Amino acid sequence: MSAGGPEWSDGERELMATDKRLAKLMKEYGPIEPERDRRGSREDAYQALAQAICGQQLSTKAASTIWGRIEELFGGGVPRPEDVVAADPQELRDAGLSWAKVSYFRDLAERVLDGEIDLERLPELPDEEVIEELTAIKGIGRWTAEMFLIFHLGRPDVLSTGDLGIRKGAQLAYGLEEMPAPDELERMGERWRPHRTIACLYFWRALDNTPG
Repeated sequence: MSAGGPEWSDGERELMATDKRLAKLMKEYGPIEPERDRRGSREDAYQALAQAICGQQLSTKAASTIWGRIEELFGGGVPRPEDVVAADPQELRDAGLSWAKVSYFRDLAERVLDGEIDLERLPELPDEEVIEELTAIKGIGRWTAEMFLIFHLGRPDVLSTGDLGIRKGAQLAYGLEEMPAPDELERMGERWRPHRTIACLYFWRALDNTPG
C-alpha cells in the first residue's frame, strides 16, 4: 500500500479471512474505503427518496437532467413536500416525470406531511423495519429501500439479492457459469455477515473495472 493510500478496514480484513474467493477479488480491486463509498449519498432522507423515484429505470444522465428541471420548477432547490402537493401535476409531468412517477412523488410528499412516515425516525429502526416503512410508499420497492439503507443510512450488513450488479459480481468472484439466483446469493451471503454491504461494494467495483 502506497503512503497516504486507503487502508484495509477491520470489516474488510474480517471478510477476507472468512471468504478466500472473495478475498482474491477484494485484493484486486481494493481497498475501497467502505465508509466513504457507502455514505456517498449525504442529502436528507426526503431528497434521497425523491431522487430515487425520479431516477427509476433511467440512465444517470437522464435522471440528473430531469431532477435539474424539477429543482428549477421549485425555484432552484429541492422541493418540499408541501410544494409537491401544491404543484400542478402537469408541471411535474412536463419536467420529465412519467404520470406514474408524478403519483409516486405526490404519495411520498403526502405521507410525509400526514405523518404516515417519519423520515427522521428511520435511522433508529432495524433494517427490515426501514424496508417495511419505505415500501409502503407507492413506487418504492425493496431494491430502492435496500439502496437507501446502504447509501443513505450507511448500514453495514445489507445484501440486495435482487440487484443484477451484485449477482454478476458474485458470479465473477466465484467463477460461476451463471449468475446465482437471489435465493442462492442469500445462502452464499451468510458467510459475509456482518459485512455484507462491503461485499456488495466490491462486486459493484469489480464490474466497473471489467471490460464490456
